Amino acid sequence: MAFFLYIAFKGVDFNQVLSILSQLSIGWSFLFILSFFTSHFIRALRWKVIIKSTKPDASLLNLFGATMIGYGVNSVIPRLGELYRGFFAGKWENISRSIVLGTIVVERIIDILALGISVLVSVLIYKGDLYNELLWLKSTVIVGFVGIFLIILVLILLVQLKEKFYSLIIKFVGKISTKFAEKLADVFKMLIDGFSTVKGFNNYLLIILYSILIMLNYGLSAQLGFYVLNLENSFEVSYSMAWIVMTISAFGIIIPTPGGTGTYHFIAISVLVGLFFFTEEAASAYAILTHTVSTVIFIISMFLFMGYINNRREKMGLPKESFYSVIKGGKTE
Repeated sequence: MAFFLYIAFKGVDFNQVLSILSQLSIGWSFLFILSFFTSHFIRALRWKVIIKSTKPDASLLNLFGATMIGYGVNSVIPRLGELYRGFFAGKWENISRSIVLGTIVVERIIDILALGISVLVSVLIYKGDLYNELLWLKSTVIVGFVGIFLIILVLILLVQLKEKFYSLIIKFVGKISTKFAEKLADVFKMLIDGFSTVKGFNNYLLIILYSILIMLNYGLSAQLGFYVLNLENSFEVSYSMAWIVMTISAFGIIIPTPGGTGTYHFIAISVLVGLFFFTEEAASAYAILTHTVSTVIFIISMFLFMGYINNRREKMGLPKESFYSVIKGGKTE
């Protein structure tokens, strides 16, 4: 993290960066935050569709709250938020932990696939040769698509031949360690349960629609970030340009650093300076603003949603949940 922050801001005039940040627009800031929340609300809607066959009446509030908690935790400890998102949702909705975590794996597969397609769109709409400008991009996209294809293929085989897989795991891995074999079998069960929750042609269409809306809204948020800093007055800003910045910068979020700190800044600044001829100071101000706002919102929302939902549950005679209680135990079958 520190290394990427160093190379991202090396040689940047921070007095000028602070000057740009001090001129932010309150009106555009409100729209930026609204767009930010909209993206994650749509994520909760998509999650509700994925989990529908297991819990048709799952509370959208609980799923939205668990989503924001997950991102809040990820802002501090990479990837741990995915577990906490599942733990809280499982507790609040009384759903099998393996099923909930399985649905999150399915969501991440969909997200990576959506990002890959979005990058291809960026390649098409960029005026130059994006693969030539970013030499690492083409190989990354190819590896990503191949990886997703293999994962989906394995999941389909797991669903179709789950009993045989269970038997093979217990038989062969059990010779080395019975406990490890049982844990590995639980992981396969989690993947199968999550993948099996998506049923029905209409649900598939809704998942695709929500995934498109999520990406489109991410692009809008990226564009609004420029308006917050009034950068459209000094540089050429458009939705297509913001879309390209958003899709390429997303790789900085995928790299496991706390909330993409450092990696996001490095890639976002590199794209803005190298592809769209922003000054390093303007690009740095944009990266700092968008990352800081998202991180602060995630962390504040995490505690607000946890407090509100727990108070609501207490009034209904249900137990409150904490970071400790959701780990301690939960419905597993």
